Parts: sequence; C-alpha cells; structure tokens
Amino acid sequence: MQEVQLSVIIVNYNVRYFLEQAVWAARLAADKLSHEIWVVDNNSSDDSVAMIKERFPEVQLLINTDNPGFSKANNQAIRRASGKYVLLLNPDTIVGEDTFQACFQFMEAHPKAGVLGVRMLDGSGQFLPESKRGFPKPFVAFCKAFGLSRLFPQSRLFNRYHLGFLSEKETHQVDVLAGAFMWMRKSALEEVGLLDEAFFMYGEDIDLSYRFVKAGYQNYYLPETSILHYKGESTKKGSLNYVRVFYKAMIIFARKHFRGQQARFFVGFLQLAIYLRAAMTLLAGWAKKALLPILDALLLYLGLYWLKDFWGVYHFDTPSYFGRSFLIYNAPLYTLIWLLSLYFNGAYDRGSSARRVLNGVLAGTVVIAAIYGFLDLEYRSSRMLILLGTCWALLSLNVYRGLFNGWDWIDFSWRPRPEPRLIIVGSIGEAERVQTLLGRVRQQKNLLGIATPAGGETHDQVLGGTAELALLIQRFRANELIFCLRDVSPAEVIALMDQLGHKISYRTIAPKASSIIGSSSKNTSGELYTVNTAFQLSEPLRQRSKRVLDIILCLIFLITLPILWPLARSSNRLYRHWWAVLLGRMTWVGYFSPTGSSNLPALRPAVFPNTASSAPLSEKTKQQLDFFYAKDYHWTQDLKTLRKQLFT
Repeated sequence: MQEVQLSVIIVNYNVRYFLEQAVWAARLAADKLSHEIWVVDNNSSDDSVAMIKERFPEVQLLINTDNPGFSKANNQAIRRASGKYVLLLNPDTIVGEDTFQACFQFMEAHPKAGVLGVRMLDGSGQFLPESKRGFPKPFVAFCKAFGLSRLFPQSRLFNRYHLGFLSEKETHQVDVLAGAFMWMRKSALEEVGLLDEAFFMYGEDIDLSYRFVKAGYQNYYLPETSILHYKGESTKKGSLNYVRVFYKAMIIFARKHFRGQQARFFVGFLQLAIYLRAAMTLLAGWAKKALLPILDALLLYLGLYWLKDFWGVYHFDTPSYFGRSFLIYNAPLYTLIWLLSLYFNGAYDRGSSARRVLNGVLAGTVVIAAIYGFLDLEYRSSRMLILLGTCWALLSLNVYRGLFNGWDWIDFSWRPRPEPRLIIVGSIGEAERVQTLLGRVRQQKNLLGIATPAGGETHDQVLGGTAELALLIQRFRANELIFCLRDVSPAEVIALMDQLGHKISYRTIAPKASSIIGSSSKNTSGELYTVNTAFQLSEPLRQRSKRVLDIILCLIFLITLPILWPLARSSNRLYRHWWAVLLGRMTWVGYFSPTGSSNLPALRPAVFPNTASSAPLSEKTKQQLDFFYAKDYHWTQDLKTLRKQLFT
C-alpha cells in the first residue's frame, strides 16, 4: 500500500464559497503527491456539507453538530490522518499548484524542520506580515499591544512580533508560523502533542510553534511559493471581540509556558493590555466617526460667526448689527441642521463625494429656510446670512476634504465613484460564463474585454493575452480583474497579483463554480461576492433610510391607530410588534427567515416579508426574493410591500 505523503486538513464554519475554491486549489496542488483531504465542518448553516459531498466526493468529511473551535476540530482530523506530513489550511485560502511540491521537497531536505509556513498575500495582493512571527515575550507583546511594531515596522528591537527586519522574499528560520498554513512533520507533531484545545481561536499556532522549538525542531518560513489568504489578521484589529479573544489567548499561552515572577508580570500586563487596547479601539473608532462632523461643525459655526460681522458691515455699516442671539441660537441651530442633513445624505460614509456634500448642504438649507418662517421676529436674523452660510459650507467642506483626502478619517472624491472597469482573464468560453453569471443577478459591469491565456484567440472582445495584462490595464484604465481559475492557474494568479499591485480589485472563480469571490483590501475582512453582487442594503445610507422609515411609520401607525385597526388586514400583527420596531429590535419589512442568509447584509427580524404573495413559496424562491430585496433595496419597496400586506 502506497504511503500517504500529505494530509490536508481544512476546518470550515459558514464560508462555503471560499471553501469551494480552497478545496479545488488544494486538490490541484496535491495532484503529484499521494494525499488525502479532510474537511471538518463546525455546524455550518450555509450548505457547506452538501457542497463538499456533491463537488468533492473523495474528500474525507467530518461533521460536527456544534462549533467546538479551531483546535479541537483540527485535532479530530489529525488523529485520523495517515500522511507523513500534515497541513493545516484555512478555508479562505488559495494555494498555488506548485505550493505543496515546494513544501514537500523543502521538508525532505531539512529533516530537523518541524513546521513550515509560506509567503501569504491578502485579497488585494499585499504581503501579510503574520506569515512569519516571533514569540510573544513580554517586551515583544508590549510593542505589539501599544503600536510600536507598527510605528517601526522594520525595527529589530520594536517589531520582533512580525519580524519586520527579515526580508519577506528570503527563507528564514523563525519562531511562529500562522495557523492559516502550517505544514508539519507528522512524527514530530505526535512527539510534541496536538493542538491545545484550551485555545478556541487564536494563539493555538503560537503555542504549537513554541512546542516544536522547545522539542528541538526548527520552524521555517519559505517565500519560494505564495498563497492567497483572504482574511488576514489585520482584518480583525478594529474589532473589540478580536482584542478580547486574542489577548485572552496570550494569557493562556503565558500561564502555560512561563513560571514565577515572569509569568505573573506577563499575565498582569496582558490583562492590562486587554482594557487599554479595548479603550484605544473604542476611542479610535469614535474618533474616526466623530472627527469629520466635529471639524464640519467648527467650520460652519466659525464661518457664520465671520459672515455675521461681514454682512453687518457690508449691508448695515455696523459689525454689531446682529446681536449675541445669532451666535447663541441661530448659528448653532443652522450648524446642527446642516450636520444632520449631511449625515443622512451620506457625507460621512466611506467613499463620500462632493455630490453628497452638495445634497446634504442644500437639503439642510431648505430645512433651515422652512424653519426660519416659524421663528419669532427676534430670532429672524437675515435670509442673506443663510444663503452666505450655504455658499461657505459648500466651499469650505469640499475644499478641506479634498486637501486631506487619503487620511484615515477621510475617503472623499470630487466625483461619484465610477463603475468598475472590468477585464475578465480567461478563455472565451469561461469569460462568457462569467458574463452570464453577472447578467443573471442583474449586476451591471463596464466590461472592457477579455485577456486570454494564449493571447491568440480571435473574438471581438479579446484585448490581448495575460502576458500583456499590465499594459492592458494601463491602456484601458481597468480597475477590476476576474480570473477564471480553469484557464489561469492559481500560481499564475498569485504571481500576477503580486506584480500588478493593490490598486486593482481582484476576483476569482473556480471551474464549475457559480460564485466569484475576493477581498479588495487587507483592512477589510474577506468578502463573498456571489457573482460579485453589490448589495444596496449594505450601504450605510440605505440602512439609515430604512431605519428612519421604520421610525416614521411607527409614529404614523400610532397616530392613525383608530383608523388602521378596523381597516388593516394585519393590524393585530402590526401593533403587536410596534414597540420592537421602534426600539430597533425588528424592522417592518425584511427577509423571510429571521436573519436572512449568512451571505446577505445583516438585518433585524422582519414583521412582514418582502413580498405580499398569497401563494405558497418554496425555500429556494424565498432565498431568491431575499437576495434581490437586499441587492436592489430602496425605501419605496418597503412602502409598497406594507400597502399590499395591510390593504390587499
């Protein structure tokens, strides 16, 4: 019986579409080795298990009825694995077809090597620093916790956590390798012990790497081959849950491997770091959200302060014509109205544009003008001051946003974001399949054409070959690529992403798959693009309009209670949930299921589903209706649905 050279183990939890590509790429990479692939599913609700059974029947599948955590799930498969080497692989990865062969040859040539990791890129093609790490000793952890490693990324003193002083392009012996890709010698793993199940998530890779080194083995970082890892560690740093879980994992590590005074000091420091980092995360999040409105408020108020004197001198020949009441009442009121109008028009959302600022200021001016007529004569300062204030707001808010655009707290454009300019990289047949998928979900794309692997195919949409992709991107100003993995190998895709840089949005689609996946930035978590769908309901502006509509409808339903109760068809249901909607626990119109699919934008449970059909609907139909509701959402849809639910 042939010896199994490699056992690939993938733990999955509700990432079906990532898993599909990960298993496909792993199977391709393992083709030249005798291998087995294990998938451990931690009670997913997204049909991951059914997909594996249908598409990859040769995969060894373990199905948990709960979520026991990353360590325990991996151990379940490790105990059954028979390979000479064991690879722990995340489901949100794509390995090159040369990756496993390169790792196998390296480990065969280095018998003292216990664990091997590779160079990881995120979904935008940028290097992930967690590909190689140092042990989190007290000073190393201190530098990471308080941002010194970020301030001095290449410092041997301050960035020993990510070993920033070691070149990402050279092979190194390192301390810690990432659990997203850990190639381990099975005999050594049995000697040092399996993953410690005290670590539910995070820290288990540090602990295991440390035990390999203590047992006399060597841990290596190998950049000769690269993989894609959509969800890098950097995607979670802004989360309070990440801070809590990560540093608690560090406490488990410290208590396990340090003794005496050093352990007490380290644990105490980590406990302090949890609260400090949580406070810093909260403050940073608040500052990013509040800084722009605060600056706007100051500019608007100071502008009105100066305009008061200017108009007093220009029109009335006295700078004190407008009294203190203008500064105490009028200026704060006008400023507040403009700020609220800017907020509801999306001027504080990421990717804001001059158009949103224009809409916000003008809408605020209309409200101010309407209120002006209801003010007592004592507080009616001057309509000209409102007009001058409007001009000042439009000029000042746009100018300073333009000057500071690109800083962490401003993402601004003078024009609305352009439609993606797309090139499909693959054969004509696969490119046509992608176009069909895009059309099926009514996803409009500015398709520039096709770049074919051979470059010699004749078709009116063919722009050239993959060898000249950089030139095609420059010539046609493309900003999005979809790689067809049937025609362009994973290793080629990774190499092209590495070469082309992170200013392009990259997507991939596996053979026979119906989903295009990708992640446009290492600072955002990996995203599922089911045929690259842009959900209107995921936009903050739409979410706010939906919430405002819910509140307005609550007030209308309350005022019209005596009329609606006998007339409305579902009045009992409507008023039974009225309070929950007002408090934000429910929404008037939403998904059929309480929370919707895991692939759709999050939404509170709905009082009424998004269609008023009286005919029985299949589960598949309900899922499709939920999908299009999220994709094409507009607040008028909710009004139409409620009218039908209540009166037809």
